Amino acid sequence: MEWWLAYIGLGLFTGFAAGLLGIGGGVVMVPVLTMMFTAQGGEHAGEALHMALGTSMATILFTSISSLRAHHRHGAVLWGVVFRITPGILCGTLLGTLLASHIPIRPLAIFFALFVCFTAAQMILNLKPKASRELPGTPGVAGVGVVIGTLSALVAIGGGAMTVPFLTWCNVKVQNAIGTSSAVGCPIAVGGALGYVYNGWSNAMLPPGSLGYVFLPALLWMVPFSMLAAPLGARTTHRLPVVVLKRIFACLLIVLAGRMLWKLFA
Repeated sequence: MEWWLAYIGLGLFTGFAAGLLGIGGGVVMVPVLTMMFTAQGGEHAGEALHMALGTSMATILFTSISSLRAHHRHGAVLWGVVFRITPGILCGTLLGTLLASHIPIRPLAIFFALFVCFTAAQMILNLKPKASRELPGTPGVAGVGVVIGTLSALVAIGGGAMTVPFLTWCNVKVQNAIGTSSAVGCPIAVGGALGYVYNGWSNAMLPPGSLGYVFLPALLWMVPFSMLAAPLGARTTHRLPVVVLKRIFACLLIVLAGRMLWKLFA
C-alpha cells in the first residue's frame, strides 16, 4: 500500500510541474522511481533505471495530453511548429530508446544526472537565449526535432528543457514556447514509450506487471493523478511569475539526482 501512495504523490507533483514549467516531469520521475524500484528489491533491481525511464516516458504521454489541453485553451500552442517538428521527434525518440537500452546502468545514470544538473542550472540562473533569429524552415525544424527526441528519450523527459529555449531563441514568446513544448511532449512520449516497450520486451529480468521497460502498476497509479494536477500547473503559468518556483524546483532536482546516484553506486 505504501508504494501505491508513493506513486500517487509522485503523479500529483510531476503533473503540476509539467503544466507549470512545460516539462514532461521525467526529471523528477526517473530518480524517484529508480529509488523506489531499487528499494523494492528482487532480481529486477538491476534494471531499476531502465524501468524508471520506460515508465516515466509512458506517464509523460498522459501528462502531456492534459497539459496540452490546458495550454491550448489559452491559445498558447503553435500548431504549425508542432506538425513540422514531429517527424524528427519520432525518429529521435526511437533512436534514443535504442541507445538507452544498450548503455549500462551506471554510465546511463551519470549521463542523466549531468543532464539534470544542466537543466537545474538553466532554472536557477534563469538563462534565456536572446531572440536573435526566426524559426528555420521545415527541414531545419525537423533536424532540431531529431536532436530533442534523442536526448529526451535517453533521459525520459518531455523535451521542455530543450524545446522552450530553442523556441525562445527563435523569437517565440515564452508563454507560446511553453505551450508548444507541452504539445511536442506528446510525440516524444509516444515514440519513447513504444521504444522502451519494444527494447525491454525480451528481458527476462523484469518483474511481473511489466510491459517491456514500462512497469504497469506504477503507471496506472501515477497517470490519473498527474493528469489531474497538470491543468493546475498550466493555469499557474499564466497567472504567476515562475522564476522563484523554478529555482526551488531546480534545487530539488539536484538533490534527487544526487540521491539516485548514491543509491545506485552505494
